[in-house]
Amino acid sequence: MIPSVPERLAALREAMRARGVAACVLPTADPHLSEYLPEHWQARQWYSGFTGSAGTLVVAAETAGLWTDSRYFEQAERELAGSGIALMRQVVPHAPEHIDWLCAHVGPGQRVAVAGDCIALGAAGTLRQALAARGAELVADDIAGTAWRDRPDPPAAPVSEHPMPFAVRTRADKLAEVRAAMRRAGATHHLLSSLDDVAWLTGLRGADVAYNPVFVAHLLLTAEKAILFVHPGKIDATLEAVLAADGVRIAPYGGVATALAALPRGARLLFDPERVAWAIAEAIPAHVERVAAANPSTLMKACKNAAELEHVRETMRQDGAALVRCARWLEEALARGERVGELDVDARLRAFRAERPGFVGESFATIAGYMANGALPHYRATPEHHAILARDGLLLIDSGGQYLGGTTDVTRVWAFGATTEEQRRDVTLVLKGVIALSRARFPAGTSGQQLDALARAPIWSAGIDYGHGTGHGVGYFLNVHEGPQAIRPPRSGGRFEALRPGMITSIEPGIYKPGRHGVRIENLAAAVPAGAGEFGAFLAFETLTLCPIDTRAIEPALLEPSERAWLDAYHATVRERLAPLLDGADRAWLERRCAPLPAR
Repeated sequence: MIPSVPERLAALREAMRARGVAACVLPTADPHLSEYLPEHWQARQWYSGFTGSAGTLVVAAETAGLWTDSRYFEQAERELAGSGIALMRQVVPHAPEHIDWLCAHVGPGQRVAVAGDCIALGAAGTLRQALAARGAELVADDIAGTAWRDRPDPPAAPVSEHPMPFAVRTRADKLAEVRAAMRRAGATHHLLSSLDDVAWLTGLRGADVAYNPVFVAHLLLTAEKAILFVHPGKIDATLEAVLAADGVRIAPYGGVATALAALPRGARLLFDPERVAWAIAEAIPAHVERVAAANPSTLMKACKNAAELEHVRETMRQDGAALVRCARWLEEALARGERVGELDVDARLRAFRAERPGFVGESFATIAGYMANGALPHYRATPEHHAILARDGLLLIDSGGQYLGGTTDVTRVWAFGATTEEQRRDVTLVLKGVIALSRARFPAGTSGQQLDALARAPIWSAGIDYGHGTGHGVGYFLNVHEGPQAIRPPRSGGRFEALRPGMITSIEPGIYKPGRHGVRIENLAAAVPAGAGEFGAFLAFETLTLCPIDTRAIEPALLEPSERAWLDAYHATVRERLAPLLDGADRAWLERRCAPLPAR
């Protein structure tokens, strides 16, 4: 029988007392500091019952709190009910706001534990310094892991190559580019622990993490060789020989610390302290000079080249065809009076995507939120908690796919039957935000933080705001959330990353009315050159996503002529690109949904 959350917390507190620990910090992290975690490292979820993708649990002797951001407030309230864990609403997403609370609950001489392999070196330093000011000590101790009864094993899915022509670049080419960056940094060695960087640089893909085609591994580079630390059996003999031909040797996953400890005097190790775990970094000898900097591969893979963008454009066509087929099925099923729930939408959309060439899997768990459920930005329907659709109101669907030729992420709001004036106004305001940012032209060197307000301005004009960023970077058959670029409000101490040609970001403003409805419209867009002149080079966005925007849900009178023109032009492109992939009723539906707005 699976123990309840209070029972799990009791077991954890017993283990804490046995080890003389006053509090335990459980981040949402694994030894690679991933956003989405293999089950083996989902300790925060196990001990709290909270299933959201972001949050930190802190457990003290008599109290416990879970910090998460506004995307998850309602979900966390529901899932934490009766657990004895207090919901702590973060003001700034991903900020370490739990540190002040923790410092207030521990005193001189007390010890605070965290799994050393599940916290970044930089974050551990910040926490250690804050506790030291209170006379407390941070210790690396995976108490939560050892007290976790029947903990799942580490993932063991096989690893494979990202095949040509989709991979575009050879492994040797990418290794040479990273080694050139190492030389510029004066580094003799380079450690990568972030799974997207490892997968991109090695040209390999896996299935160790739900929705992200990556595999659990570390990579250590020298000027001539590379060691891939991976669990035995994940790479077969044929692939091992292919890797060896490119100078990549396979070693046991747990051997990375030993390899670091053996680095010679005079070595200069390049690594990103925000993307390497504390326990891993602790293995670096004192005689090795640390070169702390972002992984060069992070920026390299963010800037998709012309061939990759062509594959992405074709992937968007295939994904768009699946979206159209699902939307038509849904509309006609409701018209026939069929009983359709949010879970049915999820399943049918997955099935339509699976029919498209190059489809590998979903890029995240589909969000299909009808009416009030749509007001939860990261809502997920479950058998225990889901809605049945009616023939009126709004349905928000946020979904995405992993294809050999790219990663998709798209949100649309569909109107069924009657809609209210408030609903149509909200959808139109969000659409105006999408249009404003999508048609922006900006100087090279501009960051997403500088552009964020463009999408918010139409929404702000109505006295409304939303609590999440406007856009995130997206990988190439890699993570759906992938930096370094992002479009979000500036935050204290945050790094401003300039948008560069080839970077793909989402554009997804929203409006959320708790208990009523939620609106979000999301396209992916690539930054592309937009000319140069007296004032330097400029960039613009090329919209990549191909899916109709439901004009039944908007109030056309609120659109300016230029906004109407943008929407009509977008729909003309969608119709032109998707029509050859559809026929019969699907194509007829596409034609109707892509028709120009009626003249005023």
